[in-house]
Amino acid sequence: MPARKAGRAFERPRSRSPFTLFLFAFTAAVAVVAVNVVDPYSGATASPYFQVAERYDGEATQTLAVAASYDNTFTRDGYSVIAPPPPPPPPVFEEAEEDSKSGGSSKKSGGALPKVTADPGSAQAVAHSMVLARGWGEDQFSCLVALWNKESGWRVNAANPSSGAYGIPQALPGSKMGSAGSDWATNPATQISWGLGYISGRYGTPCGAWGHSQAKNWY
Repeated sequence: MPARKAGRAFERPRSRSPFTLFLFAFTAAVAVVAVNVVDPYSGATASPYFQVAERYDGEATQTLAVAASYDNTFTRDGYSVIAPPPPPPPPVFEEAEEDSKSGGSSKKSGGALPKVTADPGSAQAVAHSMVLARGWGEDQFSCLVALWNKESGWRVNAANPSSGAYGIPQALPGSKMGSAGSDWATNPATQISWGLGYISGRYGTPCGAWGHSQAKNWY
């Protein structure tokens, strides 16, 4: 066995040449480029959230024109016009007169009614002061004027021949107004006092009574 030369206990390993390293790097780069060119989405489709984006080439969508005709005429059902019923006739008022055969009694009012001259203007003046005394305003007085214009024309002796109602407020029967005074048949103040009490107790205000009268034709 030959002896080793003195001073050379270890040998230096051989290194690769620069050409070999260049060739290896070039081959790897070409392989990566080739894979992406052949299948650019390889390696990405493994993700469950990956979606291939749609591509649009800018071309207009196709349309199809169909030749057809249509009819836009229409018909309507026949109808008939039903005229509303005519409003009820206004009540007819008569002045209470003395009946010589019955000793001054009136069948329509149910009691003795002396002959009296009506004065609507004076009656309204009395009513105006009474309305304000109750704490009602001018609007309530206007409703009262409209209400009793419709009921009696503000005549103290207005008698309704069909119902027997009597006086400015058209109490039915007229003798009801006796609770406000014994002169209920001739005194407009007595009749107005009773009428305002009736309106206050039943409808609250003259406007409440007027609204009911417009809706029901009575109050």
